[in-house]
Amino acid sequence: MAEKTMRGESALPVRSRIYRTLYDQKSFCSRQMLAEACSVSMPTLHQNLKELMDEGLIRYSGTGRSTGGRRAQGLDIEPEARVSLGAALAEDHLRLVAVDLRLRELAYRKLPFDAVKRLPDYETELPAIVDAFLSDAGLDRQRVLGLGLAVPGVLTPDASRILFAPTLGLRDVPIRMLTQGIPYPVHVENDGSVSGHAEGFFRGTRQNMAYLSLEDGVGGAVLMAGRPYPGDSARSGEFGHICVEPGGLRCRCGKQGCLEAYCSARRVEQSLGVDTETFFRGVEQHLPEYENLLYDMLRHLATAILSIRLTLDCDVVLGGFFSEYLSPYLPILRQYVLSGDPFDGDAGFVQLSTLRRHITPLGAALYFVREFVTSV
Repeated sequence: MAEKTMRGESALPVRSRIYRTLYDQKSFCSRQMLAEACSVSMPTLHQNLKELMDEGLIRYSGTGRSTGGRRAQGLDIEPEARVSLGAALAEDHLRLVAVDLRLRELAYRKLPFDAVKRLPDYETELPAIVDAFLSDAGLDRQRVLGLGLAVPGVLTPDASRILFAPTLGLRDVPIRMLTQGIPYPVHVENDGSVSGHAEGFFRGTRQNMAYLSLEDGVGGAVLMAGRPYPGDSARSGEFGHICVEPGGLRCRCGKQGCLEAYCSARRVEQSLGVDTETFFRGVEQHLPEYENLLYDMLRHLATAILSIRLTLDCDVVLGGFFSEYLSPYLPILRQYVLSGDPFDGDAGFVQLSTLRRHITPLGAALYFVREFVTSV
């Protein structure tokens, strides 16, 4: 296509502008509206629409309101034209998700997986798990864009090695040990980071945000004006190792008093011998031991949140599977935060994720969705 845009950030080809405009649109979009939004002539629009439709990438999506004449047909992307896979690796389980181009969940599975003991078998075992997942879900392998893999660890800036993953017992491990047998493109990233990126994607705003992921471990991400801020060494958002209790509980990183040692699902398991769901049922039943542990966790969590707020001056969003149970206790947490805050009179900046389920594997899958959308 010869026609190019002279405004915007990169003079995209017409078909790319059309596709991205449809991808970003939030309501009904007719041909006329699309031509105006993309600043192209109707003949040029028709030619590009035909190509995109022939490739199965866009579709008609109903009709608009009548203005006295023939109703205009709406246009939208075809969400299931491609499938992206996301996997979240934890100490004792693996979560897999398949999503369409709108990041809508097509299939999900959680299965036991001893990450440390099975490391030597990744080359054959992970591909077999992914293949069985696709078969059970009835998904077309030809539409798979790739697999995003979220790991609870610090990676090198080029993501070629896992420098340190204390929950997995890994140190200085090449990424290829995890990915070499998978027959699709693979992107590996820190689990807290991908969760934060997914949160930003679904919020759809260009706001500053600190995302705090509460799972078996604690991690996070920083978004500045809606864009990920990785830091100089790709270690931004390692909130799990903020010291919230000097000389306190031993963390698996080797230090004492880290947030992760106080506010992770692992602490619940170590302290009470129960999983997260059972723990919160016990809290609801007002079992003293369970309630005391929760309030202690909330106080330490408030200490970390306040440190993040005073440092970054932005909303602090709590995500991860542990946060799925925190809604009834959010007022208490906010009060703990306010008790130490010298500036704010309202702790509305402490928020829960808009995504309550499977955010980490969803965030991992987001990488290939974004890559596809920007390459059409």
